[in-house]
Amino acid sequence: MTALTWALRAIIFVFLVVFATQNTDPASLRLLPGIVWQTPLVIALLVFFIGGVILGALSLLGVIFRQRREISRLKSGAAQKPALRTPEVPLNA
Repeated sequence: MTALTWALRAIIFVFLVVFATQNTDPASLRLLPGIVWQTPLVIALLVFFIGGVILGALSLLGVIFRQRREISRLKSGAAQKPALRTPEVPLNA
């Protein structure tokens, strides 16, 4: 299974390297009036992909912090309640 995983990773890596070498044509991005950013297409794609990943991760932070607060509230509530006692059953019944 490990060999299969590494083979799959190698195939993906080779695909990405070939993709990057095939997309080196310059791309002009007009960000604001009078500002033009010229860079290879693969660099522009990588920058916008990383930006999307960062924005996606930031959008999840509110949910994560809310869940942590709720978990800590539930843990403290469970610690304050007395534990339910189970009836003891004799071993030789």
